[in-house]
Amino acid sequence: MIARRSVLKGIGVGMGALALPSLARGQAAAHVVVVGGGFGGATAARYLRRGNPDLRVTLVEADERFVTCPFSNLYLGGLRDLDSITHGYDDLRAAGVEVVHARAEGVDAAARTVTLSDGSQLAWDRLVLSPGIDIRWGALAGYDEAAAALAPHAWKAGPQTQLLHDQLRAMEDGGTFVMVLPEGPFRCPPGPYERASMVAHYFTTEKPRSKILILDSQERFSKQPLFQQGWEALYPGMIEWVSQSDDGLVVEVDAAAREAVTGFGERHKADVLNVIPPQKAGAIAEAAGVTDETGWVPVRGDRFESALVPGIYVLGDATIANPMPKSGFSANTQGKVAAAAIIAELAGREPPTASFANTCYSLIGPGYGISVAGVYAADGGTVIEIEGSGGVSPLEVGPEFRRAEAEYGAGWYASICADIWGTRA
Repeated sequence: MIARRSVLKGIGVGMGALALPSLARGQAAAHVVVVGGGFGGATAARYLRRGNPDLRVTLVEADERFVTCPFSNLYLGGLRDLDSITHGYDDLRAAGVEVVHARAEGVDAAARTVTLSDGSQLAWDRLVLSPGIDIRWGALAGYDEAAAALAPHAWKAGPQTQLLHDQLRAMEDGGTFVMVLPEGPFRCPPGPYERASMVAHYFTTEKPRSKILILDSQERFSKQPLFQQGWEALYPGMIEWVSQSDDGLVVEVDAAAREAVTGFGERHKADVLNVIPPQKAGAIAEAAGVTDETGWVPVRGDRFESALVPGIYVLGDATIANPMPKSGFSANTQGKVAAAAIIAELAGREPPTASFANTCYSLIGPGYGISVAGVYAADGGTVIEIEGSGGVSPLEVGPEFRRAEAEYGAGWYASICADIWGTRA
């Protein structure tokens, strides 16, 4: 299984490059605008230029440096610093991508323009949106933007991650860290449980009398037996997980009092309160008219073009792409498929056959990694998982296996950051 996961990691980074059609010489230069400089958008921008250097590609990203959600939990746990998960865009510029640091605030699909926060407009022949998530403010009673300044979600990496990091450092030994988790779908299904693991590691080394309480809106979670096995081995008695049926469903938050109120009326007092609220596609997706009643974006699985608005492609966490999870690895492979499809379409050819891979690595403690993997294909307009292609780490293995998975996770992060932003991590 270790060998299989290593192969899947390589497939995910390289498969899109193999799928890109050859350069169509002589075609008129087209302009592709990509909104969002994360795992999906930055990948699409790079591979559009790599697949057809005659294309004009403009990447619109508000932040000059991108902080990744993947590996941000390691920052919370004290195993990484913030610089190691922060990436710039100089290498993309060197590859010929025009990078504009502004917010995309409006899309006119009929006129094929994007309006930016500085008032300017960009005309496009094809538009790629990779906006990530936005928070459904108010969907959880008491949790709005003001509340997030007291009880951070840290589900969009950057200042929120730093706030949660600093609150954990300021907490006294013997305190309680309470996590409130939403019902799905949400960004990175294993992420909250890795976060609990990394905070437990920090507590074990710095604040060993502290406790972690997870109040979960779900009955079960990704890689649950593996996480719980690791918690028992590394942090016995420190982490308590409460499922929905056991009164884990939080219906109200009092951020000022640092309290979470469950459906049965129980009030849980926290010293540090981390609320991960309900989510939806990033705001520009709604502005572009590509979201449906769920708040997420339906796409064509063979190319990740919007199912609602032709000419607009949507990637990553914003999409409805089940059974692919909302992960950075998924967004990376989707970006490569979309780039290949756009290049072929502009050249008047059929897009190549779409295929995707994903591996979600999670770190429970130093040298203790677990993973879930899958390989996917397009079946008409949907995405399907290739039967027998993936799986999860086995339960009955020794410490060498767990160490190897932790190393594979670090290797995946270094490889994908080099692939997307040309940076070392």
